[in-house]
Amino acid sequence: MVTRVQTIHFDASKQLMEFVEKKVSKLEKLCEDATALDVAMKLIKPETAMNKEVSLRLSSGAGELFASKISDTFEDALLESIDALKAQIEKKREKNR
Repeated sequence: MVTRVQTIHFDASKQLMEFVEKKVSKLEKLCEDATALDVAMKLIKPETAMNKEVSLRLSSGAGELFASKISDTFEDALLESIDALKAQIEKKREKNR
């Protein structure tokens, strides 16, 4: 699975990028037919709270899944987005059974 990370309106630290790689690698185990994962991290309005948005787009042979969450930190938004994608993957599995 190819993972692409895009940062919008800020430069990500090495620590944040390592956190992203570690957490999204777990999605590959859940969705075996995944071909690509696009991660977009965006700083919305620096002067407000809840200003960090993370969007995940998982492409596979069966289609695409998308999740986007906004939080105070990129880490929290990423974890919430991953949870949302996991729920979609499980729902898709149940539907195919």
